[in-house]
Amino acid sequence: MKQLICFLFITLSSLSAFATQVNITTNLGNIEVELYDNESPITVQNFLTYVDEGYYSGTIFHRVMSGFMIQGGGFTKDLAQKKSKKPIPYEGQNGLFNDRGTLAMARTSNPNSATSQFFINHVSNPFLNHGVNGYGYTVFGKVLNGMDVVDKIAAQRTGNVGPYQNVPQTPVIIESITRN
Repeated sequence: MKQLICFLFITLSSLSAFATQVNITTNLGNIEVELYDNESPITVQNFLTYVDEGYYSGTIFHRVMSGFMIQGGGFTKDLAQKKSKKPIPYEGQNGLFNDRGTLAMARTSNPNSATSQFFINHVSNPFLNHGVNGYGYTVFGKVLNGMDVVDKIAAQRTGNVGPYQNVPQTPVIIESITRN
């Protein structure tokens, strides 16, 4: 029995070691992220397509709410919206939760509308989970290192700019997102 438990522990530990990891480089520091390839395969593949194309370079965290989340991946620093690919199917029923430090896809009220924008949960947000209020928001990764950077981004002073709310007064630029 001890051998079986030890084998399972080593096997499960090694699965995590092979998960895709990316580095989000911002003008406020780096955020290392592990992606949930198995639990959210369509979402991870979609995100990695944008990563591999360099799409996120020069985008910003355009919606920042301390005690909630930081959202980015769709706008340049002058708030020009970038053209995105077709929306992907909703995968929020994957059993993952919008806990502090997790990455999830931003979307409209249509659960199948996620494209390039994502957010990092600054705190645990159970009301964003699947089934709580109907459809939730698909979690597809977690911060491994750099929550201090997430906290620094969340602490930025924000205001309204045109139709956009909670925009950092000093742009928080995503310089790049690359695979590790």
